[in-house]
Amino acid sequence: MKWRNARGSRNIEDRRSSGGNKARAGGGMGILGLVVVLGIGYFFDVDVSSLLSNQSNTTVRSSAGGEMSQKDKEAGAFVSAALGYTEEVWHAVFPKQVGKAYRPTTLVLFKGVTQSPCGSASGATGPFYCPADRKVYLDTDFFTTLSNRLGAKGDFAAAYVVGHEVAHHVQNELGVLTKANRARKSMSARDSNLVSVMIELQADCFAGIWARFSAERLGVIESGDIEEAMNAAKRIGDDTLQRNAGKRPQPHTYTHGTSEQRQRWFARGYQSAEMGQCDTFAAQQL
Repeated sequence: MKWRNARGSRNIEDRRSSGGNKARAGGGMGILGLVVVLGIGYFFDVDVSSLLSNQSNTTVRSSAGGEMSQKDKEAGAFVSAALGYTEEVWHAVFPKQVGKAYRPTTLVLFKGVTQSPCGSASGATGPFYCPADRKVYLDTDFFTTLSNRLGAKGDFAAAYVVGHEVAHHVQNELGVLTKANRARKSMSARDSNLVSVMIELQADCFAGIWARFSAERLGVIESGDIEEAMNAAKRIGDDTLQRNAGKRPQPHTYTHGTSEQRQRWFARGYQSAEMGQCDTFAAQQL
């Protein structure tokens, strides 16, 4: 993806040098165990703080408060460019396909741990969108995890993460997220998980639309970028993650969809470029 020297977004809230943040982690489980538990949180969008609470307390200080490295600065510039591209695309798409103006989200960059109205944001929670304040929360160290531990390499794999989280904001702007999450509160765990899968697959489809317009309107997509996004979608499918964790895939526990589903819905958005084609809630087959 062409991103250097991009306009970038002004809707970045950078907390990486705010200082004073710390998180409690389980010293009793050892470094390897801690990495595994935090990895579960990263890959499944699950807050694993309860898994850490029974361990003997060791303070893990975030790197916030210190001088940012060149790598941190570059990651910030990359996210700003990717977020800026989402703004350009959705500002153009919303009036034509939704009939109203698009209100952009704010993206919070942090290192270690920070707070949100939806709870603590940390390495254990992974990137997420908080509807309460309409903000995306992202620790850019996740990109290293995505590349090195999950095998989703390339700058557009990282951009896909940004595009997917912004897509949750798109859902919030449409009222879809509020309606779906309200319905989940009265459902069984199995049915609630199914609705969660619908939410996530629609976000993948919207991310595909963003990728399509980024290629056609903005001209920032390079050779191999779509393949990087498709590989990322494959690597973070629930079935693949469960297998890689040494477990047998259990469909009733899926919250994001299989690798095949995530790839297919991303491709559907990319090929159709129509938000109406992303209605996972009315689909006969996910």
